[in-house]
Amino acid sequence: MFPTLETPRLLLRELGHADADALLSIHGDAETMRWFGADPIATREQALQLVEMFAGWRRQPNPGTRWGLVRKSDRRLIGSAGLFKWNRSWRNAALGYELARDCQGQGLMSEALRAVLGYGFGEMRLHRVQAEIHPDNAASRRLAERLGFRQEGLLRDSGYWGGRYHDLVCYGLLAGEWSPALKDKQ
Repeated sequence: MFPTLETPRLLLRELGHADADALLSIHGDAETMRWFGADPIATREQALQLVEMFAGWRRQPNPGTRWGLVRKSDRRLIGSAGLFKWNRSWRNAALGYELARDCQGQGLMSEALRAVLGYGFGEMRLHRVQAEIHPDNAASRRLAERLGFRQEGLLRDSGYWGGRYHDLVCYGLLAGEWSPALKDKQ
């Protein structure tokens, strides 16, 4: 069963085929996707492939979960967030997320990630969550730091999108460092 989560402003739920148009809008926006680690998509078929890829994470040997972020006020899918590359024996996973451009800067991703991390450290019994963020993605780096992540190093030429390699800054958060009561300092 898919683990649905809820925050004051968001419902975090499973993505489905009905979300393809909203995903196309988000993942097709080159500005929104410039730090995501993949090229923007251009077709509804590619959006449906994203839905299938995220659903497939729950069936893999090193599974993960990707939640669709639905704003309660208007029931609009505004992004997604998830834990993937789950290594059960090492008790760690990677964190990934994206948010529609017109929803950024409102604290929505921080709210969503507190729920996702709470699930990861609680239900999944993770010891460590890692985030790999482009050095120029200042907003995402600030978000990770507000959530308690610590910068650990630079992964040289670790990502490839837009026809070139990109360095990524590695951030880590350990279970003992996690506090779901953290508030944004905006």
